[in-house]
Amino acid sequence: MSGSSEPGRSTASRIVALLDAFTREQPAPSLSEISRSSGLAVATTHRLLAELVQSGILQRRADSRYQVGLKLWQIGALAPGYRDLRTLALPFMEDLYAATRQNVQLAVRDDNKALYLEKLSGAGSVSSITEVAGRLPLHATGVGKVILAFSEPELLDRIIEEGLTRYTSHTMTDPKILARSLKQVRTTQLGYSREEMTVGAASVAAPIFGPDMGLEGSLAVVVPSSTSLPHLASAVRTAANGITRQLTQ
Repeated sequence: MSGSSEPGRSTASRIVALLDAFTREQPAPSLSEISRSSGLAVATTHRLLAELVQSGILQRRADSRYQVGLKLWQIGALAPGYRDLRTLALPFMEDLYAATRQNVQLAVRDDNKALYLEKLSGAGSVSSITEVAGRLPLHATGVGKVILAFSEPELLDRIIEEGLTRYTSHTMTDPKILARSLKQVRTTQLGYSREEMTVGAASVAAPIFGPDMGLEGSLAVVVPSSTSLPHLASAVRTAANGITRQLTQ
């Protein structure tokens, strides 16, 4: 690709800015939307998009909108840490799904969000907004509370400073209440969310640790909010511990 024609911005930084325009909420933006999101001129955006389409990184649809191409997906799938974690976790997730017939989810930390690597569900599973490669807040989800509880204290300080968004009437938005909840998570190694992200849904999550016993991810089952969560806790924690054993062998 050609060099940067805009002072202060390298070609790489401009391409990253273009790719940042593709989000879960807007997976197929238009030329003008990408230009506006990236802060690049329309002509520059059009030229770079054409090069990305030619290389297979992006695809141009019949309606002139752009979407992620197969090559970018293939490159992303090569990320070793996430790929290995998903591979090791999948058999345990399948067993958990067979036992519950509800949503089984695997998440990792992505900055100040929970990034979902895998999700198993069926026709009888409770409705969930979680999607693979989607990101959800830490303070309102079971997997997120596990991530918060076993991450550095500065992460909690940061999300509190950014503001604890209320998603339902049950969302924890009081920093003191959230901090007490996370203390309990560290003690029990179980994180709960009861209609805090979605009305009608609840979850129980457990941590997955790596060889150095640092947090690698979080495993959860999402069920109807009327379900008794404690009776699921043992199964979720057992599955998470099984994944930990695989990672630490």
